Amino acid sequence: MTLWRIRATVDDRPGYLSVLTASLALRGVNILTVQVHTTEVGAVDDFLVDAPDSLDEAELVAAVERGRGRDCWVARSEARGLADQPTRVLGLATRLVRNPDATGEVLRTLLGADEVTWRSTPVSGGVTGTTMALPDPTGGSYVLSRVAPTFTPAEYARAQALAELAATAARRAADQVTLVLPDGAELVVRPAGADDLAGALELHRRCSARTRQRRYLGGAALPAPARLRRLLEPTQGLTLVATTTGSGGAAEPVVAMANLLAEGDEAEVALLVRDDWQRRGLGAALLRRLVGHAERAGLAALVLHVQAGNAPMLRTLARLARPTATERDGALVTVTVSLVATRGARGGAGPGPVGGAPVAPAAAGPSGYAERGRPETQKRLPSVSASTTYGEAPGSSCAG
Repeated sequence: MTLWRIRATVDDRPGYLSVLTASLALRGVNILTVQVHTTEVGAVDDFLVDAPDSLDEAELVAAVERGRGRDCWVARSEARGLADQPTRVLGLATRLVRNPDATGEVLRTLLGADEVTWRSTPVSGGVTGTTMALPDPTGGSYVLSRVAPTFTPAEYARAQALAELAATAARRAADQVTLVLPDGAELVVRPAGADDLAGALELHRRCSARTRQRRYLGGAALPAPARLRRLLEPTQGLTLVATTTGSGGAAEPVVAMANLLAEGDEAEVALLVRDDWQRRGLGAALLRRLVGHAERAGLAALVLHVQAGNAPMLRTLARLARPTATERDGALVTVTVSLVATRGARGGAGPGPVGGAPVAPAAAGPSGYAERGRPETQKRLPSVSASTTYGEAPGSSCAG
């Protein structure tokens, strides 16, 4: 007996599937598993069958067509095809949680794609024959292709779910470190989440009107909770928060927040540092971490909009010691910081954002601070399109 995969479209009418299975049974074909994909043109039935060695591909196609099946695709299968489909998908999901950068290879395995390519250009997503365009929630898109069979809406939904899982895992797996400032103060820097909303609101309340105005440029009013929630967990983007550590390592208030919003090969950066933590090196530390993320993502430049009177922030940018271009429009200065892109493979999906080298424990940074904690894991940088800036000017707080 030989294992085969058969895919065919059958009219979604009572009894039609039984006609097809009966036709296969007459040729001694044993159906081991079946998946049904609902489409606009009918039900696409995907079978794993055990057929007599004497049957070839043409005979199997003929049996399907006699059973009122159409658009038939037949290919030999392997024993691993016997694995329970839900168990197989759960195994792939587990792999993504452990290594979000394996998204390309996981999609290839899930869908039996011949080629998976990651592109920096976002797409709306969809299926066209044997090509699937899938938005990457962390920015860009995947393009999957195979010779046959055509992709189905059900397969697109599965791929989309795994891509979203990978994006969530990437955000959570982003490096968390203990930051030691030049004055000896210790802070935890990590990706933000929905649970940080209360802390972010308190951060804004404890910032002076001047600091908030420098961050948002358009005014000093407290942002609405819904607006902050979008900043903490953007659909596509990255936000870092810095918190103090209490006794026993318990989390304490959020004292700073840093946003990176990317569009194409550039990204806008915004910082907000509580007044009593300014001029202590925290803003510079957060900015350097965002620079590292952006470079590993393959971005070409960072753009910051700074008030001309915000001398501390301008000095912080100067201390990056990187090529910059400055444009002034009245009281607003736009600074473009050039980056050195370090692109790498994205789980077999071609060029794209990846994680960087491990961080040496307690290694002093250029501004005199040090980091210690777990090494960075290979990851992708979530990026964001201009449509998700929610109408606010990025701004830059005093970052001392």
